Amino acid sequence: MRSTLLTRAVRLATLAAVAAPTSVLAGGFSLNEQSASAMGVANAGAAANPENATTVFFNPAGMSQLKGTNISFGAAILDIDAEAKEGARANNQLPSIAPQSEVQGSLGGDIADPAVLPNVYLTHEINDSIDVGFGIHAPYGLAADYEDDFVGRFFADKTELTALSFTPAISVNNGQGLSMGLGLNVMYVEGKLTKFIDNSGTIAQAPGGVVPGTPAQGYADIEGDDVAVTFQVGFLYELNDRTQIGLKAQTGTELELKGDAKFTNLAVATPAGTPTPPGPGVAVAIDSTEPARVPLAIPESITAGIRHSLTDEITVLAGATYSRWSRFESLDIYGRDSSKPLTAQSPGGMPNQLTHIPEEWENTWQLNVGGIWQATPEWAFKAGYAWDESPVDQYVTARIPSSDRHWLTLGAQWKPAQSGWTVDAAVGTLLFTDDPTVSDKSYVLTPGGTIPSPADTNSFYEGEYDLEAWSAAIQISKAF
Repeated sequence: MRSTLLTRAVRLATLAAVAAPTSVLAGGFSLNEQSASAMGVANAGAAANPENATTVFFNPAGMSQLKGTNISFGAAILDIDAEAKEGARANNQLPSIAPQSEVQGSLGGDIADPAVLPNVYLTHEINDSIDVGFGIHAPYGLAADYEDDFVGRFFADKTELTALSFTPAISVNNGQGLSMGLGLNVMYVEGKLTKFIDNSGTIAQAPGGVVPGTPAQGYADIEGDDVAVTFQVGFLYELNDRTQIGLKAQTGTELELKGDAKFTNLAVATPAGTPTPPGPGVAVAIDSTEPARVPLAIPESITAGIRHSLTDEITVLAGATYSRWSRFESLDIYGRDSSKPLTAQSPGGMPNQLTHIPEEWENTWQLNVGGIWQATPEWAFKAGYAWDESPVDQYVTARIPSSDRHWLTLGAQWKPAQSGWTVDAAVGTLLFTDDPTVSDKSYVLTPGGTIPSPADTNSFYEGEYDLEAWSAAIQISKAF
């Protein structure tokens, strides 16, 4: 009897704990660092500029302009500095607890460590009309990790998203300047989000008292993974011997990151009927593991590019990418409370819904321009600029604070005559237009409705952030 009652208490407390805000996605999570050769011009005109085997990613139709067998491999380093400014504050106390008091802690430190993003691509010419290729790269990703005493730790601690894509592709051409390519992105995606849990409300309101040693805070760790597929189609057309245009469209998809929600030192009140000791209504600390799943939207996108050779030494490029991030409307975590019927309403407001956080992302544009100067037969120098919109607008959370940014890049290419080898290197910096202001709250979905509303107006985290970032990449390519 006691075991059954305590098990149900654990599960119900687990559901309530997950219902507090957690967001694995806050800010766009596409990665630009797929190729040092394209990064040198801020990816400008990449859909129309198949320099090497990385065209498998940027536009599979470009494989038709590569002769023989080509391999390209490299890596990029991305480092984002993101820190909360002085004045950030949080309150996670329940309204029934008096007096109200702010959560004490630090600003969380620099939340993002440097990340290494490897890639490798291969193309092969079957005949004059058909080419095939394959790529391995990281199209999406994010990471953030606050210090354990972060003042907003009841809203965010660690946030990780890692995606690895395997991309087979094929291209055909009509021999008159028009090529078409098809590609398949088979993605393996892992996600992780953690936060601390405020036990003070349960402890303060436990009518039976508190078991000695019950901690003031617990910890939640939610992890999951999934495999999904997107499709891409590309076109490349040579207008003349100096100008060509490219177009690539990619489908979106819905991931279901399935895994476990693990809770440590979670305070729960024992239910009625619990034998003595500890007796009913007593606050105790328990550990629990619950199954969980998190839907994740990958957006459709379309990219256009143009490349034009002004002279034999000067090439200019331009491009634009439109991404349908608006399909990501909310972050929802689902699980099952086995002590209830499948149709029962959970604390999130919908059947088996554990958490609802409105996101309401917006569709975005990225606009790129760049240039290449062929200084000598062996050396080329590059520069580029991109305007990159952030999809985050109304709801900015502590998981990944974000704003629009300018991307400035420089690159160099060394191609020894007759060797078939090419080495590209590039560096870039991101300049954010605004210092984003985070305003985290506790949300639920009104039972039977669709309008999100704050669950507890006294529970919040507010802070303004300093953001800056830089990246560097190297690429080695060989034509056989």
